[in-house]
Amino acid sequence: MAHASDGRSMEFKLPDLGEGLTEAEIVRWLVEVGDVVAVDQPVVEVETAKAMVEVPCPYGGVVTARFGEEGTELPVGAPLVTVAVGEGEAAAGGPARERGAGDGAAPTPAAEPKPEGSGNVLVGYGTSEAPARRRRVRPDRPTATGASGRANGRVRAAEPVGGVVGTAEPMDGPVPVISPLVRRLARQHDLDLRELTGSGPDGLILRADVEYALRAAAAQGGRTADREAGTGGAPAGTAAPVASPSDGTRVPLKGVRGAVADKLSRSRREIPDATCWVDADATELMRARTAMNASGGPKISLVALLARICTAALARFPELNSTVDTEAREIVRLDGVHFGFAAQTDRGLVVPVVRDAHARDAESLTAEFARLTEAARAGRLTPGELTGGTFTLNNYGVFGVDGSTPIINHPEAAMLGVGRIVPKPWVHEGELAVRQVVQLSLTFDHRVCDGGTAGGFLRYVADCVEQPAVLLRTL
Repeated sequence: MAHASDGRSMEFKLPDLGEGLTEAEIVRWLVEVGDVVAVDQPVVEVETAKAMVEVPCPYGGVVTARFGEEGTELPVGAPLVTVAVGEGEAAAGGPARERGAGDGAAPTPAAEPKPEGSGNVLVGYGTSEAPARRRRVRPDRPTATGASGRANGRVRAAEPVGGVVGTAEPMDGPVPVISPLVRRLARQHDLDLRELTGSGPDGLILRADVEYALRAAAAQGGRTADREAGTGGAPAGTAAPVASPSDGTRVPLKGVRGAVADKLSRSRREIPDATCWVDADATELMRARTAMNASGGPKISLVALLARICTAALARFPELNSTVDTEAREIVRLDGVHFGFAAQTDRGLVVPVVRDAHARDAESLTAEFARLTEAARAGRLTPGELTGGTFTLNNYGVFGVDGSTPIINHPEAAMLGVGRIVPKPWVHEGELAVRQVVQLSLTFDHRVCDGGTAGGFLRYVADCVEQPAVLLRTL
């Protein structure tokens, strides 16, 4: 145990994450019990529903305890670490020394020192001027185990983690379990964890896996008892009963998937949405983009052109760039357009936001879309880059589908869906021709406007797609 007689023990709790986030999952501990940490040094890497970030500790000293194993979800306000803060060499970054058996009880400090802390901490933001670093965990990282971690695939000696002591189990190979609760549940029911296949990441055995195995064993035991008693059960030679739907694999709704589920459910509960759609001839838009990219300047993306069209349409139909204040029973029309776009990543669907899209040209929009897309795929998006949108574009055409009825990204008022652009027969200038056709769909909050406004918005977008020169009148 590190010497901390010069000061007192400070408990650092999981800080307020902001943006409506109330919990985070411990991905990786960056310090061990007994380590000396400096003020604002990251001590743990956590994953929220918004982003993966490192949490800096506002105290300098010696880590005396860690709370929670890797893979554990903690609510805001739950203890993370305790730090022995003092004016001695430990707090100053010197080597920690072990307490001897003859040290006796902790001495009473002569004066109550004021801990060196840097104030409140927000996830993703440092407590000093420099923001905390963000790191993406490699997909091939070993299964997390907290303080009772694994060495060479085996459980090593346990040590306290927030008051919970894990126990080592004799085994011939690695058992991918990190939760002491899962181990205890298996021991209580004499269940061999080595016989289970985990449904978690990298085969991690979850509590749901243990409970499923116990239910299956109980059901099998019941059928065996029925056969021995000669009552109930299936007669010999008949097919086994079909498994109940409750016997299927359970996937926890947490992280990004859980946040998406909550937001979509809230959107369906609160927003009376309606959808209208139209087919548009995108041949001229595609030609215009080709001509722009042939000029030798920076390449312009199709999504950027569509975003530029949408911001022009929102200037004409501001009702769709708004939100509803349900408590005040007011529609709040927003001044700027913060443009969200749906992006599919390995962690799930996220919606990065381009700030002040109405003030950007196609080149600036292209660059910002590219930056945010790369950050989304690498898991480096900050909570600020994932919130605050006022209108969203959903380009589901990249999945090879023509149409959809998008669910509005609460609390926004509308979302434009764009299908794939494909050659189709089309009547052009009175003659049948093969043209590049796209289906556009608009889902809107019927509280902020009626169908006439929504139809006018969608028709203007379609006109700009068919005749890009129409957009010049609004520039």
